[in-house]
Amino acid sequence: MLSVAETELSGDLSRGRRLDFDRSITLRQKAHALIPGGAHTYAKGDDQYPIESPGFIARGEGCHVWDVDGNEFIEYGMGLRAVTLGHGYRPVAEAAFHAMLQGGNFTRPAALEVECAELIASLFEAADMVKFAKNGSDVTSAAVKLARAYTGRDLVGICASQPFFSTDDWFIGSTPMAAGIPESTRALTKTFKFNDLSSVEQLFAAYPDQIACLIMEPATTVEPANNFLRTVQDLCHRHGAVLILDEMITGFRWDLQGAQHYYGVKPDLATFGKALGNGFAISCLIGRRDIMQLGDLQHDGERVFLLSTTHGAESAGLAAAMATIKSYQEMPVIAHMWRQGDRLRTGVNQAIEAAGVAGSFDVLGLAPNLVYATRDADGAPSQAYRALFMQEIIKRGVLGPSFVVSYAHSDADIDRTIDAVSEALVVYRRALEDGVDDYLVGRPVKPVFRPRN
Repeated sequence: MLSVAETELSGDLSRGRRLDFDRSITLRQKAHALIPGGAHTYAKGDDQYPIESPGFIARGEGCHVWDVDGNEFIEYGMGLRAVTLGHGYRPVAEAAFHAMLQGGNFTRPAALEVECAELIASLFEAADMVKFAKNGSDVTSAAVKLARAYTGRDLVGICASQPFFSTDDWFIGSTPMAAGIPESTRALTKTFKFNDLSSVEQLFAAYPDQIACLIMEPATTVEPANNFLRTVQDLCHRHGAVLILDEMITGFRWDLQGAQHYYGVKPDLATFGKALGNGFAISCLIGRRDIMQLGDLQHDGERVFLLSTTHGAESAGLAAAMATIKSYQEMPVIAHMWRQGDRLRTGVNQAIEAAGVAGSFDVLGLAPNLVYATRDADGAPSQAYRALFMQEIIKRGVLGPSFVVSYAHSDADIDRTIDAVSEALVVYRRALEDGVDDYLVGRPVKPVFRPRN
């Protein structure tokens, strides 16, 4: 017998729209012939999305995007969490455009480099000095290098339960996708667990006077418990190691002054990117003067080749960052993301109960950074059911590898998304009963970090 929800969704509505992806299919073939992986970011690759999905985006406005076939979607994730204000946000785009008209790169530094560094330093208590780059991996790897130089040690401790820190060997060597990385390099990275103080203590005990630094995100879907961050910092200092907080995701989402301010901890080094430039390529490393100055010209010690890239301080990115920060300061951007994330979570949780899929589909994380978990009928994590869920919300006009919101997500966008999720979860429930193969078109999605395709 059909539930009330299923009765209301019987017929065409329960199946969603059948979308045309012909142009995407053609471009996919060309992309895989020209680009390893078919995209320049693994998280954007075809293996992360169901077969029936948009392959390429043509344009975006606010939180809406249009693919190359003209299909419109409400987007979540927003450029891997980089776009907080919305696509094409004019004050940021115009600031970058104005900077470009003045020249984007010079033989000597631009004045913007000092102005933007001063603005960053004014926000963060931990920012005695600031260094800019283009990507998150640039600055996390620079932080690790500084920590090794400062301590004279080789080993790096990473939080094993957190998904990503860098494209460089010191991190990728710790993943299942470690081909091409020497075992000697892989052996230099050790792991500890988030909110598990004993695992941190055991790491220092196992490698006395060898750990240069610990690096972790201040929070993911799990918040620090029992003063974990500050206790870990105390342990680092007791053992002569450096604490690095990776705020690529939490920065400018949890709080204007970062999750470090939100949780009341002052790291030795910290890294920011993503939301710093509303989609423009910019990242930064901040930290203690005595550590950061190892990459400076004004000291007598051994020099550290810190960050020196042709485009690291490109004017457009700096101008975009300053305009983005100004928007955070003048408007309730972060409060809005908290509010809309809470609104979305409440609606999706109600949809979960109505569809009868509690325990098989969950919403996780804090409001500005929500993700979802998919499980099969036995309660095991399932990539097939993840693909099915994405397939079904895509049919209903939502592109959502996560539920990460932006300032551009209106109440109407959230309500439309909840409706789409409600319908998709009815299909999800049927698949739990009948088997996912009866509903999923094509293959499941796959985890990024896997040893073989």
